[in-house]
Amino acid sequence: MSTQHLLDPLFTTRAMREVFSDRQRIQRMLDFEAALGRAIASEEIAPRKAAEAIEACCRAELYSAEELSRAATLAGNAAIPLVRALTAEVAKKDAQAAGYVHWGATSQDAIDTGLVLQIREALEVFDAGLKRLANRLATLAQKYAGTAMAGRTWLQQAPPVTLGLKIAGWLDAIERHRERLGEARGRALALQFGGAVGTLAALGEHGTKVARALAKELRLALPAMPWHAHRDRMAEVAAALGLLVGTLGKMARDVSLLMQTEVGEASEPGGAGRGGSSTMPHKRNPVASAVILSAAIRVPGLVATMFATMPQEHERGLGGWQAEWETLPEVFLLAHGALERAIEIAEGLEADEAKMKANLGITHGMILTEAVTFALAKKIGKREAFTLMEEACRKAASDGRSLATILSEDARIAKLMTQEEIAARLEPENYMGASAEWIEAVLAARKAAR
Repeated sequence: MSTQHLLDPLFTTRAMREVFSDRQRIQRMLDFEAALGRAIASEEIAPRKAAEAIEACCRAELYSAEELSRAATLAGNAAIPLVRALTAEVAKKDAQAAGYVHWGATSQDAIDTGLVLQIREALEVFDAGLKRLANRLATLAQKYAGTAMAGRTWLQQAPPVTLGLKIAGWLDAIERHRERLGEARGRALALQFGGAVGTLAALGEHGTKVARALAKELRLALPAMPWHAHRDRMAEVAAALGLLVGTLGKMARDVSLLMQTEVGEASEPGGAGRGGSSTMPHKRNPVASAVILSAAIRVPGLVATMFATMPQEHERGLGGWQAEWETLPEVFLLAHGALERAIEIAEGLEADEAKMKANLGITHGMILTEAVTFALAKKIGKREAFTLMEEACRKAASDGRSLATILSEDARIAKLMTQEEIAARLEPENYMGASAEWIEAVLAARKAAR
């Protein structure tokens, strides 16, 4: 792993760094070895005393990560020197027990199952964070359900929406990601135990019994068969996290655009030293959004790497499997950094309702032309109504006057709509469509799912 840690607190979190630290990578492989010892003892392949001796030595602090790292450059992976070191450590206490270390397993069994144990821990951390984010977004969606703001398509003003509707869109996607990660978790948390080529031949008639006992010891699902060269489980987890980061990126993009000086409708939380500039005292930069967006740029390439590892050779892959070792942890690290920044934004989001109202008026009513067009269309047809409104908009823009004034002066429209009707159609709060219903639907679906 990289030795550059200066930017770690910016792009990831302490919790996820701990899950995927070298120490934890070693400990999770040792957890596999300890559980294997107990499993073979339960099937009376090894004495219970041997299992106890093995377990007593399965503590990461007993082994040097640096020494294992150097040995891995020759062995091809870290499990081989770790098993050798573990065997030597056990032999100090019980020479007979040392002969049962790693019984019937292969290095990939220890590495893959160790990774699965790390993934389980990591997904528990994600689950807590996603719950926290979803709860806050639900509160915000309700709070701003009726707060009108300009909708925007192609970065241009369009008919109005509410801030609550925009936030409900983020929330709806987050709830789908919680569901996806739950499904991926169910498939990913599976024991890897197949021995040299996935047959457990070294265990003879005890193979499937030991596998069942080992899965029970580790509280992992027992798959129908070992999956050494079938990497869809790992790729699926990466893909689910990639999709999550994409949605967090969407949220960050929206917030950073709303935070632009010329828009100023919402912003990240402020605070001393947050988002400042090295030369411009007035600046308040969207720093959390920047971190999320950087993850949204980096993670897709890592997910693509995980997909690229999938066509592996025969029973055990060459190169593809090894490519996962740093790629998948990096996906987790970046994704959790993005999630934590999104929580910061949600929990400290500042909304400027006065600026939203002011921005609704900068087109002098023209963002509501659709509302008037459809009112006219019911009387004269959509094509003619659209032509009338297009002409009125050009005149309003060229004269620098409000659309309401232009419409009230048009004799053709005056025959069809009163000034009161025109004014009502040009009121943003009167043209929200199903916004309130969509928000309630998202909140109701979330409640039902939980």
